[in-house]
Amino acid sequence: MLALPVVQIGSVTMDGTEPVFMLGPCVIESEAFLWSIAEQLDAMARQHGWRWIFKASYDKANRSAISSYRGLGCEAGCRLLAEVGAKFGVPVTTDVHSPEEAKKAAEFIDLLQIPAFLSRQTDLIVAAGETGRAVNVKKGQFMAPWDVKNIADKLAAAGCANYMFTERGTTFGYNNLVADMRSLYWMRELSYRAVMDATHSVQRPGGLGTATGGDGKLAPVLARAAVAAGCDGVFMETHPDPAKALSDGPNQIPLARIAGVVESLRQIHALVRDLD
Repeated sequence: MLALPVVQIGSVTMDGTEPVFMLGPCVIESEAFLWSIAEQLDAMARQHGWRWIFKASYDKANRSAISSYRGLGCEAGCRLLAEVGAKFGVPVTTDVHSPEEAKKAAEFIDLLQIPAFLSRQTDLIVAAGETGRAVNVKKGQFMAPWDVKNIADKLAAAGCANYMFTERGTTFGYNNLVADMRSLYWMRELSYRAVMDATHSVQRPGGLGTATGGDGKLAPVLARAAVAAGCDGVFMETHPDPAKALSDGPNQIPLARIAGVVESLRQIHALVRDLD
């Protein structure tokens, strides 16, 4: 088996024995909305014994159109996520977009996420690494899997040893992404924990003109393939009614389906975890 470091995210351990699931809506649409989804996911997690992290964005900073909904903002969103995490005893994660946001979010957030479009921004990566929080870097759609070594070197220079990388598809022509499952193997071969972002990997960026399209029904398919390929965790966005979501609706998995999807992934993981 590959000898990979253990990554600790709050109370959740990513060590390869069980997949870690990062679950939640794309963006905080309202306080009531966030609490409702968190409560439902917490009930599922307790029933089935998942290792999981609650996710939601406080600001969708790279929306297609100027009129698109973005979120509550950094401090308000992070405070709310921290309250949710404390209530349900679950680590929380959100994406940060600047060194200043990284420092502010670290006061509240267990796992700082670097968006794919910002995965080469040295100041942001170093600032996140210096907070002492765990860091999850989404691999840029323009990067080869082995390019993440340079990101790891930046994190190490910042004193951060608690990090992972997330595959979220590679640009393939216009308005399209392709997920290469070899990427997960190659990143793990470099001794990094690798996560699969199943929902963003089925995006069609800008495919609706003023919004991103996607093939949400394929997200569980990619998730199953990624777990079979040996990933350490799966990132999936979920919404009670994706057609009405304020961001990334076409890619999100209906909340009513998420338990079935996660349980199927756990079964696949149990079959393959000792094969590498």
